[in-house]
Amino acid sequence: MITKKSLAAGFATFRESWSPRVAGDINDMQIKLAKLDGAFVWHSHVAEDELFLVVSGRLRMEFRDQEAQVLEPGEFIIVPRGTEHRPVAEEPCEVVLLEPKTTLNTGDVVNERTVRRLKRI
Repeated sequence: MITKKSLAAGFATFRESWSPRVAGDINDMQIKLAKLDGAFVWHSHVAEDELFLVVSGRLRMEFRDQEAQVLEPGEFIIVPRGTEHRPVAEEPCEVVLLEPKTTLNTGDVVNERTVRRLKRI
């Protein structure tokens, strides 16, 4: 059955930061919703590009090899595979992620923030 989804309703289903939820699947990609607060870990993804679309709040994407980019609501950034990056939300931020199903949230780093089995909304 084909049904519409609401970003606001999806974000309202969880409170945890840095724990993405799968909102939908498109071929080999997933649409994920995530709440961010504070700084994440430096990491990269060997085989996957990532798209971050800011829905609310403000996100600073830091890179090892170039200046950080600040994203406001309605703006997005694509982080190419192999690029070391660190998302930082100085205030609570809600983002939509578009990335392959195989993407581990912490990329090449495995720690207490790694989420191997994402919940679905």
